[in-house]
Amino acid sequence: MGITRSSLPKRRLTGGKKPQYHKKRKYEMGRQMAMTKLGVKRIHQVRCRGGNIKFRAMRLEAGNFSWGSEVCTRKTRILDVVYNASNNELVRTKTLVKGAVVQVDATPFRQWYEAHYGCVVGKKKKKDEAAEPAKQSKSVLKKIAARQDAKILDPNVNSQFDTGRMYAIISSRPGQCGRCDGYILEGKELEFYVKRMARKKK
Repeated sequence: MGITRSSLPKRRLTGGKKPQYHKKRKYEMGRQMAMTKLGVKRIHQVRCRGGNIKFRAMRLEAGNFSWGSEVCTRKTRILDVVYNASNNELVRTKTLVKGAVVQVDATPFRQWYEAHYGCVVGKKKKKDEAAEPAKQSKSVLKKIAARQDAKILDPNVNSQFDTGRMYAIISSRPGQCGRCDGYILEGKELEFYVKRMARKKK
């Protein structure tokens, strides 16, 4: 059976050996890690105890990411794994695990922001601003005008729109639920991870 979650083979806190009064049991069984990688979606189903099913993601390329301050969730592509607090090896091999910091495609969020607030974000779009203003009804323009007071964009997030990539953190467990969902980093949390990444590069 191999991997076990039992504490029988382990020593006591005092360092003494415990008596091995029974061998491994099915209900103490463990399994191999999923080690989900970036790539074309591939998910295995695992039959668990009680007939339950786990969805073991082998490869994933997209997920639902939430932009907390704007209350906006969009499905977007995962482009790269940039930081993992537990192990640098998981960054090198581009392994998707809970708590990993990834770069996601900023396009769905930029499109939503521009439609919601009627303004352009990111330097690249400012050149095309004078090209063709889209026609909108008076009711839509009235709604956009009412939202202007709530429009507060973090400068660090705004600068990410220039590159077309946003930092996000994975909050789901791809090896258990077969999904790679998370949230966009912003504020103090974003500053913290940017500093950590800069330190690792040095």
